Amino acid sequence: MSATRRQILARSGATAAGIVFSGAVSELFTGTAAARTMGRGGYGPLVPDPNGLLDLPKGFRYKVLSREGDPLRSGEGRVPSNHDGMAAFAGRRGRVHLVRNHENRVTARIGVPTVDGLTYDPAGKGGCTALELDGRDNVLGERVAIAGTAVNCAGGPTPWGTWLTCEETEDRAGTNGYTKDHGFIFEVDGADPRRTGAVPLTAMGRFQHEAVAIDPGTGVVYETEDAFEKPFGLFYRFLPEKPRGGTGSLRAGGALEAMRVPGVPDLSTVTETGATFDRIEWVPVPDPLARETPIRFQDFGAGGITHAQKLEGCYWGDRSVYFVSSFAHSADGSAGDHYGQVWKYEPQRRRLTLVIVFGPDTDIQLPGESPDNICLAPGGGLMVCEDGGGAQHVFGVTRRGEVYAMARGANNVGTPEDPEWGEFAGVTFSPNGSTMYVNCYTPGTTFAVTGPWH
Repeated sequence: MSATRRQILARSGATAAGIVFSGAVSELFTGTAAARTMGRGGYGPLVPDPNGLLDLPKGFRYKVLSREGDPLRSGEGRVPSNHDGMAAFAGRRGRVHLVRNHENRVTARIGVPTVDGLTYDPAGKGGCTALELDGRDNVLGERVAIAGTAVNCAGGPTPWGTWLTCEETEDRAGTNGYTKDHGFIFEVDGADPRRTGAVPLTAMGRFQHEAVAIDPGTGVVYETEDAFEKPFGLFYRFLPEKPRGGTGSLRAGGALEAMRVPGVPDLSTVTETGATFDRIEWVPVPDPLARETPIRFQDFGAGGITHAQKLEGCYWGDRSVYFVSSFAHSADGSAGDHYGQVWKYEPQRRRLTLVIVFGPDTDIQLPGESPDNICLAPGGGLMVCEDGGGAQHVFGVTRRGEVYAMARGANNVGTPEDPEWGEFAGVTFSPNGSTMYVNCYTPGTTFAVTGPWH
């Protein structure tokens, strides 16, 4: 199956997207209730927003829940910058708890306010904030959930209703003014952040973390690494001492391993959708804390280890873990070139399959390349936040392979002559499926989108 995104969007009334999208999209949704109930894909052309924030299809509307610089309702300070990964959890009496990352470096305009008992390193400006919403997406509360971390990019939810926030950095104490080592995962309880505090899950590794996904049956945690230079990142699994143990159980430790695809040192060299590799190996990480050497540089033995550029989104579905490589460029040192891959790993079969490939068609400056944060939509399909150049979109993908624009950023943060739009991140849905929540990275804004979902 292969169709240009430009052709698909033209049929649905949307415009200005030019990439090739191919692969076994149906595999992403096989066996789920969402797949069985999916209607026709797409919601029609995007309607320009008169308020200049978010363009949506006709019949959809948005509410701004939170915006960078506004006062936190807790009185702890201002809403921090750089809204990134996010998840929604069910609360009591129909309420929803949103936990939101802030990918702040030391240069961030507004850092996460430090709070006693919730701060890891006072020099870190990253962390998470938590919003409490009622059944109509009215904000009832907004507070700091963890502070003093660094470059909190993505993460993932646990089966017991907490959020794992990931630091996308390897900075050590003494670097950039930090007083503690960074590069860890932290557990965050959005309903009661003091239950989890600010404790690094050190056994899960110290590296440039991106996202995680947990196998709910075994408790195994899968982790992606977004390293910025060669050798690029690895795909990991963490075998916890207390699998499925509930809040705080990951502190008990476990074993960290990295994926080896025999004969494939770099995933970017694989270009054909459906390409399958059996007998995937998992190799113990010599030094998970990277005391002397970053993990991706460490010695994994005669068979080496498998790398990939820009490993980003990661999620669990259909007894498999899916993970995204946003792009690979040989000019950066990657062994091959592509504009986005989605991989599927089946633990029971130890099988890895390339199920989706994104690639340029006519103009790579047009939207559509570089998939980043992803989530399954309750009505069937996939939502993808792009992280490329030009206009920024949230794209929907149906299991038939139809690609459509669901949202487009309308807030120009550049100039009329040289426009820029903040990327989208953290797309997620309310527990009842009625609301899509999504962040704009710059200026940091959290939206609630409602409408006639299929």
